[in-house]
Amino acid sequence: MDETQKVPLINAKGIAAILPHRYPFLLVDRVIHIDLESNEIIGLKNVTINEPFFQGHFPGAPIMPGVLLLEALAQTGGILVHQKGYTTKIAVLLNISYAKFRKPVVPGDVLYLHAKGLHISSTGGKVQAKAMVGEQLAVEAELSFALVDKEKL
Repeated sequence: MDETQKVPLINAKGIAAILPHRYPFLLVDRVIHIDLESNEIIGLKNVTINEPFFQGHFPGAPIMPGVLLLEALAQTGGILVHQKGYTTKIAVLLNISYAKFRKPVVPGDVLYLHAKGLHISSTGGKVQAKAMVGEQLAVEAELSFALVDKEKL
């Protein structure tokens, strides 16, 4: 069975219950792998021509904006933080380090969103993240975040 056809560990409804984001900024469609011992998670994003950003981001040659690729990775990291037990907090992006854009992401691509927790505590942390299209690296970065009480947002 193709990885994209696997029954998700967390589906879109479950992701919406974890993250505060909503359309058009909810950028993770499902989670297909979680390993809490090694602090790793893999999410999926199906990139379609119907995405609203393609109307203005190179309409004749649509490319997913790099900032949204980083946001999808950050959201995947936020789901990992939630699964690690920080369920009353939201991960808020603080810093992006070592970001490299390796391959354009276009409609029809399936993004595999990998995040590995380098440090996660009750106040924040850092994840090493990468987005893959098949076997090709599209983007990589280290993302730092603060954990904020949900009620304070």
